[in-house]
Amino acid sequence: MFAAWLAQHRSWANPTAPVARSPFPTAADRDAWAQLPARETLLDWGDEAKAGYPPLTATQYLAYARTGDRQALEQPYFQRRMQLIGATLAECTAGDGRYLDTVIDGVWHLCEESSWVLSAHNGAADGKPSNEKHPPLPDVGAPLIDLFAAQTAATLAHVQYLLGAQLDCVTPLLRRRVKAELDQRVLTPFLTRDDFWWMGSVRKSLNNWTPWILSNMIDTFLLVEENPERLWRALVRAMEMLDRYLACQPEDGGCDEGCGYWNMAGASLLDCLESLRLATGGAADFYGDPLVRRIAAFPLHAHITGDWYWNFADCDAKPLLDGERVRTFGERTQNEALAALGAQIVRSNPSPLPMDTPQMNRVLHALFAKPVPEVPPLSPTADTALPRLQVFAFQRGDYYASLKGGHNGENHNHNDVGTVIVFIKGQPFAVDAGNLTYMQKTFSSERYTLWNTRAANHNIPIVGGLEQREGAEYHAEHPQLEENGVSMALQGAYPAEAHLHGFRRALRVLPSGVTVT
Repeated sequence: MFAAWLAQHRSWANPTAPVARSPFPTAADRDAWAQLPARETLLDWGDEAKAGYPPLTATQYLAYARTGDRQALEQPYFQRRMQLIGATLAECTAGDGRYLDTVIDGVWHLCEESSWVLSAHNGAADGKPSNEKHPPLPDVGAPLIDLFAAQTAATLAHVQYLLGAQLDCVTPLLRRRVKAELDQRVLTPFLTRDDFWWMGSVRKSLNNWTPWILSNMIDTFLLVEENPERLWRALVRAMEMLDRYLACQPEDGGCDEGCGYWNMAGASLLDCLESLRLATGGAADFYGDPLVRRIAAFPLHAHITGDWYWNFADCDAKPLLDGERVRTFGERTQNEALAALGAQIVRSNPSPLPMDTPQMNRVLHALFAKPVPEVPPLSPTADTALPRLQVFAFQRGDYYASLKGGHNGENHNHNDVGTVIVFIKGQPFAVDAGNLTYMQKTFSSERYTLWNTRAANHNIPIVGGLEQREGAEYHAEHPQLEENGVSMALQGAYPAEAHLHGFRRALRVLPSGVTVT
């Protein structure tokens, strides 16, 4: 869909036609930055960045291979990027040079890093088997593109765009260095390699990595690529990959990774579509596509009440959803309830600071978003049926309950086919235990030795001493939706040794209570 449209609409990429590079003003637009409501927040962020960038060492990188510790590297890694973004936006706000040296130091630090790939992802981005041992240190001669190499690239691309004139006044070598690093580490590999699994060529099952990486790659190319032909090729490739991602999404738009990952999946799809829409002067508009609309609406379906959401899979029960992206997706797809949910999230957390990893475009979107209107509290969640994802939910009076089917080979899977979530008067009563801090075991062959992923620690039966097993072959079947509930067959989620000839779980929700049979 996306790539085919681009192939038919080449005129916008004509070398004589200007391409919109960014929706955000540079630091030279003093009025735009001086009028920001978050001015003081940004200056405080810049002051914090002046404390100095933490070191990144080889032994911090080695910690993952040696002990499975991800945080040894990731804490200073993300702190560096947070400080660079803070210093950049503070300098854009102040416009007087007081944060410029901190920006320069941050740019230099990132350019000097041997790799922008996390230690936990080293060797896992290029289609190798998941059980193959990751290299303990990165190979600087063979750069990989993972989530955060792409995110780092987009951060540096935004910095050189926003503060290009100021950096050039110090020395043009700074931006020249940035562009050289971007080309070597991400731009050329993106254009010349097809073996990164998230591209959809060597692996057909895709997850949030695809739209999240593509959103950052598209922004990076738009901000730094001066060759129209190369920019065209990059956008076509990106849209081909996005087509592959969309092709493996369920027809109901459900996110099997859980609502928290919608920030990186559905919302990153929005990021891609918004950047393409900008680059083509509004000509590329895919918001009428039914599947795009259903993907956009997932947070609305997963919303229980207040700040509570379904927390199946590796998802928190109170995920930090990006309210501005939820609101914008609602407006683009003409979904008033989704836009209202996004507005409520923004009003409850108006800070523009990153709520998760330091994704610079999200901060900029939050800063320059139009004012959020007063919105009335949302009505109780309507009944929800996502038949492909096999999640069903019902609200009757004080009682809310949901039942999850699906299979045990989903993205970020827990062995939880048939588990239920019950809320009474807006408070959790029967819960899913949720996620743990990620470690080496989390995405390894030992994943299901962790207590939170095992079936025994979900509210589903153990049959004959046997738990459900992991793998897509262990699944629910034949969901039957009724007026006040749903039932489904669960015997297929258990191993053959359980000798289950039939096993149905039924959820019924009435104003008088919830029944699980």
